[in-house]
Order: sequence, then structure tokens, then C-alpha cells
Amino acid sequence: MKMNELDPALHGARRARLAQAMQAGVAVIATAPQRIRNRDTHFPYRFDSHFYYLTGFPEPEAVLVIVAGAQPRSLLFCREKNEERETWDGFRFGPKGAQERFGFDACHPIAELDAKLTALLGDQPALYYPVGADATWDARAMGWLNAVRANARAGVAAPERVQDVRALVDEMRLVKDAHELGIMRKAASISAGAHRRAIRAARPGGYEFELEAELLHEFRRNGAQFPAYWPIVAGGANTCVLHYASNDAALNAGDLVLIDAGCELGGYASDITRTFPVSERFSAAQRAVYEVVLAAQAAAIEKVRAGNGWNEPHDAAVRVLAQGMLDLKLLSGSLDEVLEKETYKRFYMHRTGHWLGLDVHDAGDYKRAGKWRSLAPGMVLTVEPGLYIRAADDVPAPLRGIGVRIEDDALVTENGCELITAEAPKSIADIEALKRDAKHDAG
Repeated sequence: MKMNELDPALHGARRARLAQAMQAGVAVIATAPQRIRNRDTHFPYRFDSHFYYLTGFPEPEAVLVIVAGAQPRSLLFCREKNEERETWDGFRFGPKGAQERFGFDACHPIAELDAKLTALLGDQPALYYPVGADATWDARAMGWLNAVRANARAGVAAPERVQDVRALVDEMRLVKDAHELGIMRKAASISAGAHRRAIRAARPGGYEFELEAELLHEFRRNGAQFPAYWPIVAGGANTCVLHYASNDAALNAGDLVLIDAGCELGGYASDITRTFPVSERFSAAQRAVYEVVLAAQAAAIEKVRAGNGWNEPHDAAVRVLAQGMLDLKLLSGSLDEVLEKETYKRFYMHRTGHWLGLDVHDAGDYKRAGKWRSLAPGMVLTVEPGLYIRAADDVPAPLRGIGVRIEDDALVTENGCELITAEAPKSIADIEALKRDAKHDAG
């Protein structure tokens, strides 16, 4: 199967797994609505991740219904064919085309959803849907249940239980299959190439948005549909702003640039951060901070292995970062005191990673029954320690305004982990060599 080729059997198997996890009842999962950007102009459409994981169906105004039990069925409700709208907006599968192409047991016009569900929910023990995710759908679900209850005198029973279907699908999505990993490796490779391009392009007198443009160009020319999130391109003191979004400042000689960017390919996200000098070389202070963060990431990566707890990579990174803060004279006291009192959070205030997949911050619990989840082969997570040293009177002058984050995407394997973003250079020697090569090539 090719990278982005639809495989109805793959999605059908996922629906069967969900039906098996439900055992009985009816699940209703809608895709995302179209969103207005301004007046009557829409944002580019992006499907709901849970819906797409189970269907592969890319159109808006669609709902998946799974009826679990001895003979499970999956039904799709979608837009009908409409020649006039297709002239304006493009091709629609329609119910008949969707059933043929995507392997559902039945497909119906979206306008029939409410009436069909009233019949489907009769004498079922449970209704599964994303409870609380959207007030409109909550009200609609109560409408279905009340419509079934109205038939009580005819001996039809309404579901006694309403359950959030996301918990079941989250668990399914947490461990990636071979097809998902193939797409994610490709997305990681595209994103790594975009970071290399941006590192080469950075120059004193340029602007953050110019590097943003280099990233987006590389994403799209390699087939990625979107950035997985809007790129952070932060120069100078902006590197200390975790979710910096302006991307409009000048790049100055002697400053660092922090780029947090990844593409989305076939619905799957990549997520890479690299920090590098605008000029050819790191300064002594920048180098010192960078080496602490790089060592912290190495310590965290060493803990990304099957059987270890989710929190172990974070704890390992924090320990190295805290010692680095003491060595850099950012903090005083003993390492144990810094860790116990969490004074390190002044310069490192976020977690060291998150799940990655169809969503940038992907589905899946981090704790179960009050304990950190154990890592298992097939899970994908980011490893992204950082130091953010905002200017202050008690901060050594050479360190003020230095922000460094280094982020890679790690696939948990049987014997450790695979960094699927390793093509993006991150050693000081490799980054400075890339800068020298770019200067040489520019003449």
C-alpha cells in the first residue's frame, strides 16, 4: 500500500476493534465542522482525528455510527451528491460512492441521521459518543434518547448508559501500526529537511517570517498538506517565549533562533525544535546553555524504552537541567534542594514531551489509576527539554535573553527508541558546519 493510499480494510479493522471494545451499544462519532475564517470564507478543511482514524473519509458533514454486538455494523452518514455544489466546492462521494470506496456496511444521507439513530438506539444498552465535547451534539444526543423513550409504551427501551467513546479510541490510537509509522517517518523526514533549509537561510538582517516561509515552502513542495501547527520562529529574546507566534522580528548578528515546526502529512503530525545561531557560530554563553539542554535531552532519550514509566524521561531531563542551572549560576543551593523546591521551574516550566500522532498533542492518557503509564513499543512521543533565561538583574549578563529548546520525535521500540527526526542536525558541530556550507554556497 502506498503512503497516502486509502486502505478500507485497515479502517474497517479499526472499527471492528472498537465494536469489540464496546461489546454492545451504538457509537456515534462526527467529523469536524467547517470553520469560518472571516465572513463567508472558510479555513482549509481538516477532519476530526478520531473520525478519520476509523473511516479515512475526508469530507465534512459526516458521521460514523457503529452498532456493536454479535454482528457489528458500521454506517456512514454523509452529504449527498450535488452537481451544483460540486461545481463550486469540488467532488463529493455521496452515500453510494462512499459505501463502495470506504467499505461501510451501509451509507445514508446526513439528513437522515436523527431518524435512523432513533431506530438504531432502541433496545441498546449504551450510547457512546464524545460526551461534553460540543454542546450542540450533547443536546442532539439527548434528543435521540428522548425520542427512543417516547416509544416506551411500545416496549422499546432506551440506552441506560451514556459513555464517552473517546476513552476507547484514545487507547487504540496510542500504539501506532505499521502504516501510521510509515507516514510519520515521512513527515519527520520532510520536517527535518525544512529545518535544515531554515538553518541555512538564517542571516543577520533577515526576518523571522522569511524563515517561516522557507519552512512552509519545504513542507508543501514535498507533499505535506499543512503545517501540523503554526511554526514558531523566534529570534533573540523571543526564544524565551514558549508559544511565540508573531514571527515578524528582525534577526540580529550574535542572536540565536529557535524554530519549533513540523508538517502534517496524511493527517499525521511531526514536531521538531532546533535552536541555532543567526551568524555562523554559537557564542561561549550560548554554547554553554545549549550543551546543558542537549545533555538533558540525551538523558531523557536514554529513558525512552519499553517498560519505563512515562515520567522517567522528564525526571532525567530535569535533573540534568537543574544541575546545569547551578553550574551556570542561575540558581544557588544543592541539586536536591533545587529539585525538591522546584526552583528550576523559573527557567524550565514545561514537561519534556507529549504523545504524537494524528494530533500534535495526541490521544492517550499519561496516567492510569494514579500511576504514570508504562511506555510500550509503537508509542510515539516528543522529547523536548529547554532553558529559557529571561533578562533579570539576578541573571548573569551573558546569559540574559538566551532561550534553547531541542525537540525530537521518538518511537518506542522493543530495545529502546528510534528518533525518527534524527535527520535534523542538532550537535553544535553539525549546526555550525551547515552554517559554513550555506555561507560558502552563497559565495
